[in-house]
Amino acid sequence: MPDRKEFRELAPPERAREAIASLGLTPNPERVPLREARGRVLTERIDAEIDVPGFDRATLDGYALRARDTFGADEADPARLRVVGTVHAGESPDVEVGEGEAVEISTGAVMPPGADAMVPVERTDEEGGAAAEGVGEGDRTVSVRTSVAPGDNVMLSGADVAAGERALGPGTRLTPREVGLLSALGVAEVPVRGRPRVGIVSTGDELVRPGETLAHDRGKIHDVNTYSVAAAVEAAGGDPRVYPHAGDDFDEMERLLRRAAEECDLVLSSGSTSASAVDVVYRVIEEQGELLLHGVAVKPGKPMLIGRLEESAYVGLPGYPVSALTIFRAFVAPAVRDAAGLPEPETATVEGEMAVRERYEEGRLRLLPVGLVEDGDGTTLVYPVDKGSGATTSLVEADGIVETPADVAYLDEGERVTVDLFSPEVRPPALLGVGEDDPALSRLLDRVTAPRYLPLGSREGLRRLREGIPDCAVTAGPVRRDVESESLGAWTREWGLVVPAGNPEGIDGLADLVDRDLRLVNRTTDSGLRTSLGNAVADLAEERGIDRREAVDAIDGFEFSVRAHESPARKVLAGAADAGLGLRATADRLDLDFVPLGTQTVRIHGNPDRLGKPGTADLRDALDGEGFAADLAELPGYDRG
Repeated sequence: MPDRKEFRELAPPERAREAIASLGLTPNPERVPLREARGRVLTERIDAEIDVPGFDRATLDGYALRARDTFGADEADPARLRVVGTVHAGESPDVEVGEGEAVEISTGAVMPPGADAMVPVERTDEEGGAAAEGVGEGDRTVSVRTSVAPGDNVMLSGADVAAGERALGPGTRLTPREVGLLSALGVAEVPVRGRPRVGIVSTGDELVRPGETLAHDRGKIHDVNTYSVAAAVEAAGGDPRVYPHAGDDFDEMERLLRRAAEECDLVLSSGSTSASAVDVVYRVIEEQGELLLHGVAVKPGKPMLIGRLEESAYVGLPGYPVSALTIFRAFVAPAVRDAAGLPEPETATVEGEMAVRERYEEGRLRLLPVGLVEDGDGTTLVYPVDKGSGATTSLVEADGIVETPADVAYLDEGERVTVDLFSPEVRPPALLGVGEDDPALSRLLDRVTAPRYLPLGSREGLRRLREGIPDCAVTAGPVRRDVESESLGAWTREWGLVVPAGNPEGIDGLADLVDRDLRLVNRTTDSGLRTSLGNAVADLAEERGIDRREAVDAIDGFEFSVRAHESPARKVLAGAADAGLGLRATADRLDLDFVPLGTQTVRIHGNPDRLGKPGTADLRDALDGEGFAADLAELPGYDRG
């Protein structure tokens, strides 16, 4: 009888994990069609190339109109307007709204020219025939029983996602939420981490594949491990490749293992890992590769092999199915998930504390989208995420749902709630930031592990930091110092007016917008760029000895605001404006010209209670790193400050 080879000294479990980690399981990145992207992990940042929506649209059924025509209207004294047309969703408006006029409009339809607001149908009464002075017999009129402000009940172009905005970052796992966002952006193919190809070879003369006839009298059993391990590989994010059954023949085993090693990143075999002389895998690995470990101090699963076979990693699993799956789950699955860029799984619900008070008084069951963040003590905080029912990004920024019964008027700050996660893999971000959007910041976040950033503007960032929600807030330009924070880092950027290529209007500065008939596109009031522009207008007014309001009123479009740093420049590029408030870096990226007005400081304000978080430390390291310094050097108009 051949000599038996005894196990070498059993390795501790930690050493087995270290040995598997040393195998360097790193599949090559690839590009996949969007329809195949669910569950994959992005390797590159994806920026929005279009506005979503790409047009101003009505959020309700009702009437598009000029807000000024409703000022002072109420139930007792409604505003009566002439109905001059109808616009349905999916069609281009063929009518323009003038003074005293309204257009019937459907939810999601394009707002017609001249209209700057819409009123819901339930706040109106439509009549036929003459209902007001100047309305001819047979004309339609509508009585508006409320006043509205410009922008009411309208989702502006780019309000959901703005062109140039950081949509998704590297390391993002694509769930149906992210696939929906990418669909809205028109992305057809995405760059993702490669799924590690895992070859599965079952050994043992006693095994028969399912579907084949068993010879019980010869001790044959069905091959359980091949398909159960393949399913476990797929669940962990790998791409299983099943090879023919090898038996215990040395030459056939060598041929299959070498073939699998050539075609896969990792080769798994099950069975034939004990010290018996008839178990040939041990010899194949020693002769054709490198054996790193044989035998682990774990039950079940002692007879485990770890090594290299040519350029591929190799792990030999025990033959008993329970042992094979146990060892795979404890030692191999984490390596497969790590190679695929996937997080460790967790339960589908979490308990947390409300970060802020959330009121709700509509008397209906509410499914509140919420995000998760951990405070400095590791407590899970839950904060509302709700940009409106038409916003795709509400889903991407949320981690789950808190179900609020109809008889609950509010959720109090600190109240314990249960969050139903969108998927078991959801975890709080390692770093949560809120504030100004900025091209350099987008690059910085690419260098941080598992961040989430809400580009809501400088003012909103400081407001939420005051409430204690984010780990950091990002501001640009002058800000109020009424919130306690720790400076984490800063840089400068050049801001001014983005104008068409060649500067056809010959714009030299802010005075041209005040003195000439030129159209401007501004940023929203939460933006630090808007604050800097407002201060510059005030300085110009002071120089001329006029009131600031007079200077503002002289600028056509000062109140026309869009939400992201590239949005005004995109309007200029489309020919909708003569100038847009923006950055030199944006003008350079879009091949437009630039009129400088000043330099802003972009600051990252750290939450004093979160300075010890690993995510904050990761951000500090990225800020101080050479990679981010190179990013700033590549962006026109940027400097360390």
